[in-house]
Amino acid sequence: MGLLSRREYSRKELSGRLVPHAPDLETLTALLDDLQREGWLSDERYARSMLNQRSARQGERRIIGDLRRQGVADELLDTLSEDLRATEYERAVQVWRKRFDGKALPDTPKEYARQARFLAARGFAGHVVGKVLKAALRGESEPEGFDGLEGFSD
Repeated sequence: MGLLSRREYSRKELSGRLVPHAPDLETLTALLDDLQREGWLSDERYARSMLNQRSARQGERRIIGDLRRQGVADELLDTLSEDLRATEYERAVQVWRKRFDGKALPDTPKEYARQARFLAARGFAGHVVGKVLKAALRGESEPEGFDGLEGFSD
């Protein structure tokens, strides 16, 4: 209960933390089932919490990848992924601005690659990274004509 009182955990993550303290696997499974039934443990709540914490700094790929490694169900990941993709471009622009705006335009191949790696390392899709950097080169603060990137994929 102490662990769950501090933050949300996925079932897989909490199971991993409790395995050394459980007498056997059946007891641990029963405990996790009880926690879920009572509402103390929820993969959906964990996923939404992680999404809220990270969405301003990270892209869809990184967040969904981390959630997948924590054992969150694919159905929930699909829903969250759609939500993240709807704002992916705007979030990438904000991350780029915070790091590079007013410092260095991506006007040389070396600088373009450096900034692209920065955004890609934070989980933003390649097509989004390209659009952000091209908009920066054009000097657009709020690029027009982007109604979302739902139809794009890498």
